[in-house]
Parts: sequence; structure tokens; C-alpha cells
Amino acid sequence: MKNKLSDLNNHLFAQLERLSDESITGHKLEEEVVRAKAVSNIAKDIIGNANTVLKATELKLEHGLKETPVLIEAPKDVS
Repeated sequence: MKNKLSDLNNHLFAQLERLSDESITGHKLEEEVVRAKAVSNIAKDIIGNANTVLKATELKLEHGLKETPVLIEAPKDVS
């Protein structure tokens, strides 16, 4: 897996820094706000997906299941 939740966290903080930049005003600030909303919406989807994988893993462990559907399987190289 190329991207991790820590990468998302870095992107979110970078977006927050851009929004906090007081030198950005007017049209550029409006563009940045639109971008921030888009990033936020995508981040919510990614976090929701991660929560689904976490829940599936918890259920798998709780019930002693050997396999989970591939669609919701956690990555093998979690670090």
C-alpha cells in the first residue's frame, strides 16, 4: 500500500497551514477554501474506509474467523 493514514494526516495539516496563511486573500483564499472542502470530503471517505477495515478485523479476531472478504481485508504490510 502506497499511502497510509499518516500521509493523510500530513496532507490535512498542510491544508490547514495554507488556510492559515494570512498572505492569501481574495480569490486565492476562496480557491483554497474550495480545495480544503474537497480534501476534507475525501479524507472523510478514507477514514470511513479505514474504520470499515478496522471493524472487519475486530470481528474476525472476536469470532476466530480465518478469512475476511478480500474487499475489506487489511493490508498485509501494516507498519
